Formats: sequence, C-alpha cells, structure tokens
Amino acid sequence: MPDDWQRALAVVAHPDDLEYGCAAAIAAWTDAGREVSYVLATRGEAGIDTLDPARCGPLREREQRASAAVVGVSEVAFLDHADGVIEYGPALRRDIAAAIRRHRPELVITLNHRDTWGGTAWNTPDHVAVGRATLDAAGDAGNRWIFPELTEQGLQPWDGVRWVPWDGVRWVAVAGSASPTHAVDATPGLERAVRSLLEHRTYIEALTDEDPETYARTLLTGFAEETGKRFGNRPAVAFEVFPR
Repeated sequence: MPDDWQRALAVVAHPDDLEYGCAAAIAAWTDAGREVSYVLATRGEAGIDTLDPARCGPLREREQRASAAVVGVSEVAFLDHADGVIEYGPALRRDIAAAIRRHRPELVITLNHRDTWGGTAWNTPDHVAVGRATLDAAGDAGNRWIFPELTEQGLQPWDGVRWVPWDGVRWVAVAGSASPTHAVDATPGLERAVRSLLEHRTYIEALTDEDPETYARTLLTGFAEETGKRFGNRPAVAFEVFPR
C-alpha cells in the first residue's frame, strides 16, 4: 500500500462495515501516527430484526464509536441516509464530497461497490451505492463547479495542483474487492481488529448463536490468513487501489 500520506477518510454504509476485515489495517496506520476518520452513510437502524429502528440506530451508533476508538479513530460522523434504501445519486455524492472537503484526506477508503463479492455472493444495494458514490465524490470534491454550494458553505475544493502534488485525494482504496491490488500486513493490528468487531456485540448476538469472541476471532483470522495467501503468506488486509 502507498504509505506517503498523513490523513485518511473511510466512507461506508453501515456500522460494522469497516470492522469486517479492514480494522487491522486502520489500527496499524493510527499506530504509525496517521489520522483516520470515519463517515457512515447510515446508523444501521434497519440492521437488527428484533429491534425497532428508533432504538437500534442510537445503539449501533454507540457501538460504532466504541469500535472506532479501539483502533485509534476518534472522529466518527453519520450522514443520516436511510438504512437499507440508500440511493446512489447527486445527494449522496454531495454529502460524501462535503466530507472529503472537510477532512482533506490523501487516502479515501470504502467498501466493495460491485454487484457481488466475487462469483455469486450478492452484495447489498447500500454497499454498492456508497462505494460507487465515494469513488465519484473523490473527483467531485476537487471540482468547484460541481456542488458549488459547498464552496459557498466554506468547504473549498480538495484537489491536487501541479505545484502541490500532495494536495487532494491521491488514492481510493476499496476493501472487500474480489480484485485486490495492494495489501497491508494485518499482524500488528489483528488483535485490536477482533476487539473492535466485538464492540458490535448487540449486532453479533442477533446474527449468530456462536460465542461473540469466538465468532469475531475465527472470522477475522480466517479472512486475514486467506487473503495473505495472495500476498506473501502473511495475514493481510487487501484493497483494490484506484490512483487519482
């Protein structure tokens, strides 16, 4: 993975999206002194069948903030789009472009934006919409004539210029891609990644009857080891990286 950057912004649809496989990389980056912030399109309010959305949303927000803190992330924002029915389009692109202009990251992270996870494992509409909108918003954030109201609100374009090549979004890294191009060694951050996922205890307990710690450890260790087979046989978190 590129390492000549200082600020990253992770943009995903739901609480727990980053914890299912990406948090080990984020822990390693914050350990190295880099800044990582999270933006979530929803509060995950439709994610637990046994909980009414009005109760579920605030609970999942609390779990996400606690989860982020485990891997060194203190800034977590929510865009308040409706869970399960996020619409790809200008409104979503504008909200994400505004977040990019506000945080001014060199690296933007998102989740798989394709229809499947590879093969016939179907992706969710929310992941597809947010992933695709994030890739597009990385460009929108640098163009003052797209969403000019953002400039009027004091959010100046965030784009590279010839004489300041480190300005602007330089890469968008997509986690969960079936076509990864880069990887981060998961070993230093794997234990904190497990603890980070465990903060989503209410969600996990609704998802499985398995002991939550056994579930989280087995899942994340398995993901990292399987990914590592493609990247030097070390546990890894993989990304498909799109340079800009």
